[in-house]
Amino acid sequence: MFRVTTFGSSHGPALGAVIDGCPAGLELSEDDIQQELNRRRPGTGALTTPRAESDRVEILSGIFRGRTDGTPIAGIVRNLDADSKSYSNIKNTPRPGHGDYTWRARFRNYDYRGGGRGSGRVTIGHVIGGAVAKKLIGNYGLTVTGHVVQVGDVKADNVSLKRIGEYAESNPVRCADPRAARQMEEVILDARSRGDSVGGVVEVVVLGAPAGLGDPVFSKLDADMARVLMGIGSVKGVEIGMGFEVAEHRASEINDEFYLDDDGKVRTTTNTSGGILGGISSGMPITARIAVKPTPSISVPQKTVDLERMEETTIEVRGRHDPCICPRVVPVAEAAVAIVLADHMIRAGFIHPTYIGNE
Repeated sequence: MFRVTTFGSSHGPALGAVIDGCPAGLELSEDDIQQELNRRRPGTGALTTPRAESDRVEILSGIFRGRTDGTPIAGIVRNLDADSKSYSNIKNTPRPGHGDYTWRARFRNYDYRGGGRGSGRVTIGHVIGGAVAKKLIGNYGLTVTGHVVQVGDVKADNVSLKRIGEYAESNPVRCADPRAARQMEEVILDARSRGDSVGGVVEVVVLGAPAGLGDPVFSKLDADMARVLMGIGSVKGVEIGMGFEVAEHRASEINDEFYLDDDGKVRTTTNTSGGILGGISSGMPITARIAVKPTPSISVPQKTVDLERMEETTIEVRGRHDPCICPRVVPVAEAAVAIVLADHMIRAGFIHPTYIGNE
């Protein structure tokens, strides 16, 4: 019901998204989208790529007098600081860990500049679509917040829901644990100094979601979330709730037992299921974590193959790259989850598919 189509590449003229299925009547401006893009954009500090892009969004359609009009919403961001020179030397030597070889095997005609369509820069489209979705579901009391819970072997501890909102955006790592945030920053800067990169884990928490989102089999809420989260570049794993840790326990230890709260609502004493049971939301906080691999473009010598000469060779990747993309993945992961929630809120009847309000 709520659909986002993204387009563009790292070194092309522009990137963007078309959002279809957003009800009419939603107050929406370029500023709403820009706030989210500013959180994702590069060149904001020592922990990100130095590529200097303003990432200013232009809304081309779907808004009339400050509100959505029910037609497709199109937004674009123009590339202003693309530098393709450093990529001409590697056009025939696929970068290890990157999609260069597989994309070339699949399509033959591959835009190798900055990874083309496989670049992390295409997540601009995710964020544009997610900004609209966030604004839509926010009208119905849902909030989507992400934070970094691990970089390398450094893990955040004692992270409360309150801390996620208050502290995660106040440091460049976007970690809600001040001690761990400092250590994570040191790990990232150390990797950069060595010409290397490091991975980590990002968690997304949803508050205010009603019980009843999701379908029993082929469109389970957690299945749709996992599909969209895995669609983000460099994501190699998704966990819902306790995730893989459930394998270490008995049911008697981790089953979420039900009770009635002071308002007479059904709640659970624990939330190991991450707010989703049987593929349908339970009304408890929804939690998802993604494993993000290290940025594959590094200046450390690596083995590869020259596809033109068909001989083995080595490669040292030059250019502008993030030593850890986890902090910038946070708004992208939030966007992905928000898009899925907007879709399911409409599907389940919590949001009217055509218009918002009584007009």
